[in-house]
Amino acid sequence: MSRKAKTPVTRVGVGDQFPQLNLTGISGESIAIPDPGGALTHLQFRRFAGCPICNLHLRSISNRLSEITAAGVREVVVFHSTSKELRKYEADLPFHVVGDPDKELYHRFGVEAWARAILKPGAWRALPRGWWHAVKTAITKRRALMPANPTNGNLGLPADMLIDADGRVAAVKYGAHAYDQWSVDELLEMARPRASRA
Repeated sequence: MSRKAKTPVTRVGVGDQFPQLNLTGISGESIAIPDPGGALTHLQFRRFAGCPICNLHLRSISNRLSEITAAGVREVVVFHSTSKELRKYEADLPFHVVGDPDKELYHRFGVEAWARAILKPGAWRALPRGWWHAVKTAITKRRALMPANPTNGNLGLPADMLIDADGRVAAVKYGAHAYDQWSVDELLEMARPRASRA
């Protein structure tokens, strides 16, 4: 991401025309949104590299990635961390991952950070499971643990956007707490009718 003047904050809504983006993944790959290959793009805004709550959710995405791909959906996940930080977890992220340490994309699309991210019961319930899986993965697979001082802190809120190949926003969700996002089943329910029409 370049250090240009900040774009005004604008939350996207269903039916909006999503701007064309050309992002760079943590492995150096070019990622165009909308997808030039005709897939739906599930653009996820997560929190920081190693976030145990985010990783709990992303495990469900990874475990069912073949179903998601078969439904005509491409996953692109943005973190407010550096690419260097994210590469420590790359082996567990089998989809496009983008680092946005300057939070340009978060600002542009109105993805916020508030204390409520971790103060609501939905986040509390996910945290022990997330921590358990993070520790287990770190030990059994020799992965990095959650950073003590993550880039941009730990108060970020998630967001999900489903973008048609023509650039229209098909669905959107701005999370109310750190573990407030679409489930895989919800994503597939939204995607399948659009994929069949395409």
